[in-house]
Amino acid sequence: MRGKGFTFKQFHIDHSRCAMKVGTDGTLLGAWATMPANGRILDIGTGTGLIAIMAAQRTSEAKITAIDIDEDCVLQAQENIAASPWPDRIEVIHSALQEFDASEKFDVIISNPPYFIDSQLSPDAARSTARHTTTLPFNELVTGVRRLLADGGHFSLILPPTEMERFRSAARGVMFVVRECHVWSTPTSGVRRIMAEFQAEPPTELTVVEKIIIEEKGRHEYSEEYRTLTRDFYLKF
Repeated sequence: MRGKGFTFKQFHIDHSRCAMKVGTDGTLLGAWATMPANGRILDIGTGTGLIAIMAAQRTSEAKITAIDIDEDCVLQAQENIAASPWPDRIEVIHSALQEFDASEKFDVIISNPPYFIDSQLSPDAARSTARHTTTLPFNELVTGVRRLLADGGHFSLILPPTEMERFRSAARGVMFVVRECHVWSTPTSGVRRIMAEFQAEPPTELTVVEKIIIEEKGRHEYSEEYRTLTRDFYLKF
């Protein structure tokens, strides 16, 4: 019997131990980020293990490492991964990014990072860790990604627009945007999230800017672009 959580087409995510539950942000990023067929992938702040498992589904032979600072999340991710079709390709490590090291660099790094900077900290310590940048400031995220990213590699993340501008400022001169997607909840909502893909080398071509609207014609009436992006994962599509 499956526990509380969210069932996708090829796997189930139990999120009962994690402060931050399965949500649209992680699913969007896991479906959108560039993935190599093989090579090495790092998921920073894996939480439930959702993005790491999505990466395994989208690749044939890639080896995936997932890290998280929260011990309960690490245990939850390990359980979810063990129950998935790809347990042999994903390793979960209890570590902060600042303390994490690897023998080989990563071809792709992905993160759905904490982003609340100015809001009041939650009395729930685990939820505050998951939601606030106090444990992973953007400048330290940039430093860690650059240290672990292989030559020619890519780093993808998702943030609200204001926080993405803060991240861009932290990354200026260190990493460069090569692709981004503006996520609208509805046709009139404005940009709610930005997914961006960075590389260490200055781009030789203009940044590709995409747009996706989630609910195009009304509540639960999803756009074809959103359906296409997430069709391999959501049962409803």
